[in-house]
This record gives sequence, structure tokens and C-alpha cells, in this order.
Amino acid sequence: MINNTHQPIRWGIIGCGAVTELKSGPAYQKTEGFELAAVMRRSHDKAQDYAKRHKVPAFYTDADDLINSEDIDAIYIATPPDSHKYYALKVAKAGKPCCIEKPLAPNYEDSKDIVTAFKKAEQPLFVAYYRRSLPRFNQIKQILESGSIGKVRHISWHLSKPANDMDLSEQYNWRTDSNIAAGGYFDDLASHGLDLFAYLLGDFDSVQGIGLNQQGLYSALDAISACWSHKSGVTGVGSWNFGCSRRQDKVEIMGSEGQVSFSVFDEQPIRLHREGEEEKLFYIENPENIQLFHVANMYTQLAEGGAHPSSGKSALHTSWVMDKILGKV
Repeated sequence: MINNTHQPIRWGIIGCGAVTELKSGPAYQKTEGFELAAVMRRSHDKAQDYAKRHKVPAFYTDADDLINSEDIDAIYIATPPDSHKYYALKVAKAGKPCCIEKPLAPNYEDSKDIVTAFKKAEQPLFVAYYRRSLPRFNQIKQILESGSIGKVRHISWHLSKPANDMDLSEQYNWRTDSNIAAGGYFDDLASHGLDLFAYLLGDFDSVQGIGLNQQGLYSALDAISACWSHKSGVTGVGSWNFGCSRRQDKVEIMGSEGQVSFSVFDEQPIRLHREGEEEKLFYIENPENIQLFHVANMYTQLAEGGAHPSSGKSALHTSWVMDKILGKV
């Protein structure tokens, strides 16, 4: 706990780009007990514009000034993954709680360095794997834990999409730059689902994968397949391809008495099927600001002593799973 007074916990954002416009930034303003006190971007005009549009009291162009400001209690790092470690180590040194956009870092070793730094500083570290906090996915967790599909045996996930206009034009995109994200869109998208599976089914145990660049449109991989087992004994398979003719996102969890299917990214109904029974559908909408519950759970831990479902430790495990699939560890 860092706040046992009635004063709000004042947050500063490093990197007020697209993800902070609707998904995350407003959540810090809507969460009771939090205040979005400042934002930082290297461009003075862009930082000023964001602060003005979102009614944020202050803006910075130097991250060090924001991190070390006496007016800021905690930092949210919303920059591309290759700079997460650089900023995170500075926040840990300043002795402030931190939330980092996912993935925690481009690789397991950098992720480990970040987690170690915050452990040494004795400061909370959160990672924006916000699906662990969404009611939609906690409904699935409840279904599994209630035994509605019996003993869980297997999980499968297929995610595919066609190459987009930017891919085809060969314009620069950090998400497909192998120096920043070796797995390309896999790093950005698959990390969400794999982290969620660890939340639903427990930590992974054995993981293997294979990755290719089938299209040659950019330097990162665009086709990855994997198989794994969880420590609970559940087996799993996944395939992610970013050069298929159509978009598809489907997860199936098979049990001894039924199955549940859902989408990681689309707001499709959760489907529960038990042998000999009519299929049940669960419609659960996500909030306008999709990180709202994630941010609210951070307040619960910081101010009330609760436990957030997405910590540095859980995100480090996801980084290990990703690197195992990509053959880095």
C-alpha cells in the first residue's frame, strides 16, 4: 500500500500515443482515488495537445523530469516494447510503482531485469494484460472452476488475418520490425491470449514452437505455431498467421463433460456446450475504456492492499512462454 490518506494517487504517463487515447488513459481519470496528473512525449506540441484535449494538468518532454517529479506518485509506461526496460529501470530507481504496457519487454531476459529491479526497490509492478481483469474473461474462469465442462483437458487457439495496407506498402511499422518485435504481430497479439491462458489454466510447463516469414513483407515472423502443456496437465496448441485470406479468432477449451469457446479480441458470445444439453450463450460487453477494470484493480492493491491479477511476476512468465515459442530460450 502506498496511499493511506484521502489524497489521490497521482499518475504520469510516458508515451501518450494511440493506446492511451481511449483504451487506457481515460481509465486513470475515471478510477476513484487516481488522478492523471501529467503526460510525457518527446514532441512538445504533441504532449501539449494530448494534455489539453484530455484535461491533464501538466505535460513534459523529458521522461526523467516526469519520473522524478515530486508531484507524481506512480508511472505508466506506454511506449513501444523496446524502450520499456530503459524507462522501467529509471522508475524503479526513483522508487515508484509502475504499470507497463504489454508485452513487458521484447524478450525474457529484459523482462527478468525489469522484474528484478522492482523487487529490489520493493515497489509494485503491474503489466497491462488487462484481460485478467475483464468481467468477460472472469466469466470463463468461473465456468472452468465450477466444473461446468468437467475436467479441463485441452485448449486450442487460432488467430489469423490478412496483410494490411501498411504491410503491403512496406512502410515502416515497429510492430513488424524484428529488432523490436521478432515475432511481429505475434508479439503484440498472441501475448494477450497466452497470458490469459496462464490465468485461466495455470502456468505453462513445457512449450515448443516454430516460426516462419512466409510473405517476405517485413523482417519479423508472420506465421507461428506452437504446442504446450500446463502444469495442471492441460495440453494446448496455437497457430497465428498474418497472411491468410480472412480474419479469424477462436479459442476452444475442451473438458471431460463439455467445452467452452470464445474470442480473445472480438466481443462474440461465450459459448458453453455440455453433452446432451442446449448450448448456453453469455453476452458480456467490454467497457468503453478497455483497461478500466485493470486500472481499478491497481487502485485496490495500492490503496487497499489487494492483489492485482497481472503483476510483473505473471508477465515474466508470459515472456518466457513467448520466447520458448520463438526458440529464444
